[in-house]
Amino acid sequence: MTYDVAAIRELFPALRGGPDGSAPAAFFDGPGGSQTPTPVADAVHATLVSAISNRGEVTASERRAEDVVREARRAVADLLGADPRGVVFGRSATALTYDFARALAKTWAPGDEVVVTRLDHDSNIRPWVQAAEAVGAVVRWADFEPETGEMHSAAVTSLLSDRTRLVATTAASNLIGTKPPVCKIARAVHEVGALHWVDGVHATAHASVDLDSLGVDFWTCSPYKFLGPHIGIVAASPELLEGIRIDKLLPSSDAVPERFEFGTLPYELLAGVTAAVDVLASLDGTATGSRRERILASFEALEEHEHRLLDRLESGLRSLPGVRVYSNARKRTPTLLFTVEGRSAQDVRRGLAESGVNAPASNFYAIEASRHLGLGDEGGVRIGLAPYTDLDDVERLLTALAALT
Repeated sequence: MTYDVAAIRELFPALRGGPDGSAPAAFFDGPGGSQTPTPVADAVHATLVSAISNRGEVTASERRAEDVVREARRAVADLLGADPRGVVFGRSATALTYDFARALAKTWAPGDEVVVTRLDHDSNIRPWVQAAEAVGAVVRWADFEPETGEMHSAAVTSLLSDRTRLVATTAASNLIGTKPPVCKIARAVHEVGALHWVDGVHATAHASVDLDSLGVDFWTCSPYKFLGPHIGIVAASPELLEGIRIDKLLPSSDAVPERFEFGTLPYELLAGVTAAVDVLASLDGTATGSRRERILASFEALEEHEHRLLDRLESGLRSLPGVRVYSNARKRTPTLLFTVEGRSAQDVRRGLAESGVNAPASNFYAIEASRHLGLGDEGGVRIGLAPYTDLDDVERLLTALAALT
């Protein structure tokens, strides 16, 4: 297993510094969107300037569009351990969740129940809450422990009943990194005959995913969190998708997964998705085999790299005076939320930016979690590691933060 972070960093133009010789920023804002490697940008550009038309089988340009879509579905399936026939593309994970919430709610009745959690990004809360309210369904809230950041399976499973229709949970909190026990929750959800919708947007960037092993019904993710372009994905079994009716235009395809994809797909972005998955599959420079096998090996190497950096980052961060860290769960992504006593989160953010360190401050749309932590709507400062983060970045962050405390 080989993880050559210096070679990986060479793929990212943003890490080469400015034309005036200025040093590049240390990017700790990956949870909000990663930097883009050259192969992804090249794939987007090549598709945009190629001879390409609406999908079809008659002309070469039509077939090229078909190939782009087909390859993107295969790439995502390799990434998630999914069936390419169940990969749905949309404008964003938020938009797709709203689309599916409206469609699934058509089968709910007054008194049916939907479970959401306070740990989640609001895109995996509000669409379900609003869909439930529209049909008179009951919303049940699962809490996490603010002191530890833990969300135990019982917090969700204790709310289940024979009236539960859908449970929406995260695979990893985008705010504090907590990774709930997805498999345990999925089993309990299915025991009461409900569906399990999982927000994998933050989790997909940091660990390999196998939908069959997890046992979930739906998995959402966003390629721009893992080196790709801005687009959203929902993965599910094609058999499950066949049973879902969604509002659509009369002449548009009723086939799965096209039924859920409104309008013409952005072919250039789909080409970028395929390229991003290929980059992820190459993170372990010694990995061989199928793309799926190389993805699994590369994520194993990535996890080892990120957790090695996280050990140094956490020890340094927690030793600084006045710093309070809110990311405390036993299982979590390499993501840390913190505050500094006597300084607003935005003030700390600006101070770090002056030192060339990008670490944003907000509730990051996990507004229920931020409030539950006692941080209100302001939130805190978030640090997230990415495949291109190296030890120099970590030391720059700790040095800059020490000067602010």
